[in-house]
Amino acid sequence: MSVPLPAPVAKLAADLAELPGAVAVVLAARVRPRRTAPTATGTSGSTTVVDNARWTRRTSAGSHGGYVSGLGEWGPIVHGGAWLTVEGIAVDVLFRDLDVVERWLDDAQRGRFDVLMQNGYVVGAPTYLPVGELSICQPIVGQIPRPSFPQPLTASAPERWQGRASVALMFARAHAALGDCVCCLGMLVHAVLCAAHGRLAQRGEWVLNEKRLVQRAGLDDVQPLLARPGSTTADLLASATAVSAALQIQPLNAR
Repeated sequence: MSVPLPAPVAKLAADLAELPGAVAVVLAARVRPRRTAPTATGTSGSTTVVDNARWTRRTSAGSHGGYVSGLGEWGPIVHGGAWLTVEGIAVDVLFRDLDVVERWLDDAQRGRFDVLMQNGYVVGAPTYLPVGELSICQPIVGQIPRPSFPQPLTASAPERWQGRASVALMFARAHAALGDCVCCLGMLVHAVLCAAHGRLAQRGEWVLNEKRLVQRAGLDDVQPLLARPGSTTADLLASATAVSAALQIQPLNAR
């Protein structure tokens, strides 16, 4: 599929494709509520924002002006990238290591995944996240695998995410009993996001980030509960109970 790009961005994409070790340059997708089809561009005022993801098999950052990170600087899922302004157009460049992503693809097709700590993610990022990027991005230069959501993941991932939510709810109650608002709320947020991940995995929908993840999962009713969790032990325990009921997930009973 031909992807129309502003001329300066098309030139940047061509430059990225020429970097040593580059395999492909793609237009990143934006997953919106109840949709799996990609939306490639967004606007901010009069500036068009175009996200490019570059898959590499060797470490090479290149330099095109603006801020360019080193590989590995931004975390294990988002390997690095750049924030550039090319002839007045804001461009985000994200690096991916295709060898690594293909290993994660193999895991996903077997129903396996890890959740890795990643900058900008509250509960961490599942290793099948960049596999989803392969599936719904729009190639500009080069070729990449185009996997569908693996059926084994729809069986294994929901139970695992729900288990993480159950554990988080247990700890939320423990923190509530101590009157610790910050840690209680943190655990409740963790539980909600894990439950949302589980719901979308059960539906076979890719998750690329946590933006509007709660809304996509149909868990918006939880938002007001998290907005006012209270500060006393009684209020926090009540909030933990309400969130558990809204998620239909019981806290783990360790004893």
